[in-house]
Amino acid sequence: MTEQMQVLRRDFDINDLAAAAEGRALVGTVAVQARQSVDETEWLLEQATTSPLVKGVVGWAPLVEANLRHWLDRWQQRREFKGVRHVLHDEEDDYYMLRADFNAGIRLLRQYQLTYDLLIFERHLPQTIQFVDQHPDQTFVLDHIAKPRIRDGVLEPWKTNLLHLAERPNVYGKLSGIVTEADWLTWSADQLKPYFEQVLAAFGPSRLMFGSDWPVLTVATSYSRWMGTVDKWLSELSASEAGAIRHDTAVDVYRLGM
Repeated sequence: MTEQMQVLRRDFDINDLAAAAEGRALVGTVAVQARQSVDETEWLLEQATTSPLVKGVVGWAPLVEANLRHWLDRWQQRREFKGVRHVLHDEEDDYYMLRADFNAGIRLLRQYQLTYDLLIFERHLPQTIQFVDQHPDQTFVLDHIAKPRIRDGVLEPWKTNLLHLAERPNVYGKLSGIVTEADWLTWSADQLKPYFEQVLAAFGPSRLMFGSDWPVLTVATSYSRWMGTVDKWLSELSASEAGAIRHDTAVDVYRLGM
């Protein structure tokens, strides 16, 4: 992490999340991996055991390694284990998701009824479409709306590729990680709104979910301010549409049973 990310250089736990909400009533959260480590996945599952606020965990698993089934068998016993994510955008190979061994791991996830969260930059969208098309029965969640170039005010080719990806009914969008793609000091709700509108048009409320990207978002804003920004956008929708984005879509996709 760079010096600009100094605020993240400490441990965060569920008590920090409750404090960050600044009085907002949090019903539940899905904790998503940040490290490529089975130890972190184990720790997240332990947090889910000790805190009723953590309803589900999207962990990391060694998708390209022979011991993948061992870990999936181990974690299948935990009802909070809902899915897997790999930090694809940090791989040197922009076509990593098309590797045969990686796709073999994804096929195994389907057997365990696990979601797969896509963490990519917008430049990865064309090959991600190829990847998703290999797994029509696998549920995918696109994190951070594929990180468009908000700082530069650019919509294309992100918009066109996003619409193309969203044609696949097994792909869902997560409204998260947007503030950190803008200028951390000068971003505004009006600057971000066109990106919200595009992802809403692509997926619709029933396939779009709110995500906080906490604590990473604290490099640019507070949890409370981000939620307030989203609330402002959702106020223009019907109650059922807003409810889908706030919680219903996530409950369905991650099988939270709330």
